[in-house]
Amino acid sequence: MTPDYDVAIIGGGLAGLTLAAQLQQENEGLSIAVLERSSLPPPAAAHKVGESTVEIGAHYLSETLGFGDLLDETQLRKFGLRLFFGSNEHSDLSRADELGASRLLPAPSYQIDRGRFERDLVELLRERGIAIIDECVVRETAISGNGAGHEVSMSINDEPSSLRCRWVVDASSRAAVLKRKLNAGKACEHKVSSAWFRLDKAIAVDDWSQSQDWRDMCDRPRLYSTNHLMGSGYWVWIIPLVDDKTSIGLVADPDIHPFSSYGSFEKFSEWLATHQPLLAEEVAAAADTLMDFRFCKNLSQDTEQLWSPERWALTGEAGVFADPFYSPGSDFIGISNTFVADLVRRDRLGEDWNLRSVIYDKMYRSFFDSTMSLYEGQYAGFGDTRLMVVKTTWDYAYYWSVLSWLYFRDLLTDIDFLPAAQSKLVEMRALNETMQAAFRQRAAERIVNRGDGRFVDQAAIPILYDLNAALLEQPADVAAELQANCERLVALSTVLLGILSGTAAQNLTGCSLTGDLALRLN
Repeated sequence: MTPDYDVAIIGGGLAGLTLAAQLQQENEGLSIAVLERSSLPPPAAAHKVGESTVEIGAHYLSETLGFGDLLDETQLRKFGLRLFFGSNEHSDLSRADELGASRLLPAPSYQIDRGRFERDLVELLRERGIAIIDECVVRETAISGNGAGHEVSMSINDEPSSLRCRWVVDASSRAAVLKRKLNAGKACEHKVSSAWFRLDKAIAVDDWSQSQDWRDMCDRPRLYSTNHLMGSGYWVWIIPLVDDKTSIGLVADPDIHPFSSYGSFEKFSEWLATHQPLLAEEVAAAADTLMDFRFCKNLSQDTEQLWSPERWALTGEAGVFADPFYSPGSDFIGISNTFVADLVRRDRLGEDWNLRSVIYDKMYRSFFDSTMSLYEGQYAGFGDTRLMVVKTTWDYAYYWSVLSWLYFRDLLTDIDFLPAAQSKLVEMRALNETMQAAFRQRAAERIVNRGDGRFVDQAAIPILYDLNAALLEQPADVAAELQANCERLVALSTVLLGILSGTAAQNLTGCSLTGDLALRLN
């Protein structure tokens, strides 16, 4: 029997909608159905999290999918990651320690109102002929192992229905409809939980100090950054959305800050009054603008398998999810969607893609495991200025030198290039594990800085600015560029470990890689 659709995607959130767009873009005439249990389009400032993007996710949305103009017209350009240490100790934020950029780095990223963006995607995809079926609850998926097509049983507006498809993709986020059916879930040792809400009011950290000198340190308002208030065992985000709305959330290690202490808006407000009083005052004053409140325990998710020769796949949070610190969620959507789209395209062309599916699975799992190493056992050190300055410098340099580099150079699916690069990639992963072990050891000391008004400008750290800018360039020789990236990472690791221990403060104030970073931490 001829399937009703070439691809059925379970879930009409960011992962499912962007996969549908990518599949159609790369496969002329491909028939696609997106099955979403909620009513579409979603409202603006919907309860979803994942508003902040970083370079891979931003590039995926703007360049790979071609939504750059839409993002520029309807969303906010992000002013980078910004961390404050000791903000709970002062009534003036300028007296806290601050890590962030004084100006925009070259590669763009965005603060995205997910409800508004997904609403725009629904309208665009429907105009392009993709079947988007909302108020559709998938009841059963019969996976065909012989290539005859899968059957999806569902109810649409409470009426029973079904369809057949050649490929079925689970993009249903934590509902994980297909993943649960296949019993493909895998335990994740990293345990953090979160609660979040939105206010119909702009919360500007720029107003938390009257110091004009402090305000002038940045060439644009800090409001537009992904602002983080840091402490041992936790971080609080403050993210601006269009139309003067604000997303506020807490992510915490439950062994240090039990979920029961912030699991409702009232408890969250009390928690803020104790741990971050400046923000607590803002929230109390704007409590009447509360738009929603959501929470999630055990954020990190893993899976035994991501895609199969039987033509099923998992993407987005239905597959894996690391941790929201550094905002990697849209990165992993872009990477997994790219792998899935390539497998579907090659299957449609009649190619033998089984080996590729194995290679892509190993690559994706390697990316996930490397990302998880950034978080595991490290939350206790999140209030330590020196540790987090050194750690973020390394983590961003590693991210831009390896994973972002592979994505921006369009090498993820180039299995001719990847074997030649494997030894270097393995070497850099081992180096990253060494660095994360050092950070983990320091985090165990649970150092918490009160804040001395130090400003560490990421735009003044030469290797960070250079690596970020290089993502937008086209090198003459990618192999030579990878070699250079690896050499710089090796040199950087030695410098940063010296700064972490405090032994490098005197002789590395003019380092070509880190600039005056050591001096700024004195």
